[in-house]
Amino acid sequence: MNPMIISAASGLRSRMESLDMIANNLANSATSGFKKDSELYGLFSGHAEDPETYSSTLPVIEKPWIDHSQGTLQVTSNPFDVAIRGKGFFAVKGPTATLYTRNGNFQMKTDGTVATAEGHPVLLESGNPLKIDPGRAFEVGLDGTVTQDGTALGKLQTVAFPDPAVLNKQGSTYFQLGDPKAKPAPALAEIHQGKLEGSNVNTAESAVRLVSVMRQFEMINKAISLAGEMDRRVVEDVTKTSS
Repeated sequence: MNPMIISAASGLRSRMESLDMIANNLANSATSGFKKDSELYGLFSGHAEDPETYSSTLPVIEKPWIDHSQGTLQVTSNPFDVAIRGKGFFAVKGPTATLYTRNGNFQMKTDGTVATAEGHPVLLESGNPLKIDPGRAFEVGLDGTVTQDGTALGKLQTVAFPDPAVLNKQGSTYFQLGDPKAKPAPALAEIHQGKLEGSNVNTAESAVRLVSVMRQFEMINKAISLAGEMDRRVVEDVTKTSS
């Protein structure tokens, strides 16, 4: 196969992956606590059975990486909304393991358990779910301590990871440890009640990148068409010469 077509096809594939990534970022630009995905490019060297006759270096997305930069804190005045300023995550009880999130859009179940919108109980440093007395006001301090009528109910379990790369995305706003050897450490961050952290997606920047990637896609597609046309003409010329 034409090496030009192979390289261009690889470029198309990487551009399609970029389009999916950018589109997902834009779709979650209004999702509280969402962390955008970015791509890290690498080069793959491909060889035919005879390395002396063919060798190519193909562009590929080596791996996506997650941008954990701080999002803007937005005032909601909802006491169940809490946001982290600084590095760290809230710990919540997932179906099979502890999950971590920056989305503090919490709510209360009928039994007083505070949970995420998906129903995952919010954990305290003790490892127990946070429970409050329904119908009575509560406060969350900057250090994460939850009090109700002057009585401390516990401290929100907020953790940080020296290397966030050990976390894998689970859905839009949850993360799970991908390395069982990695251990979370207490987060040195402020907890703000009545606020939510917005997505860290820059919609204008993402829109510009989307247009740029689409143009690259079109250019590579034209290159494939041109290569195919060149191959067709070569075959026709060879046929004429042979006849």
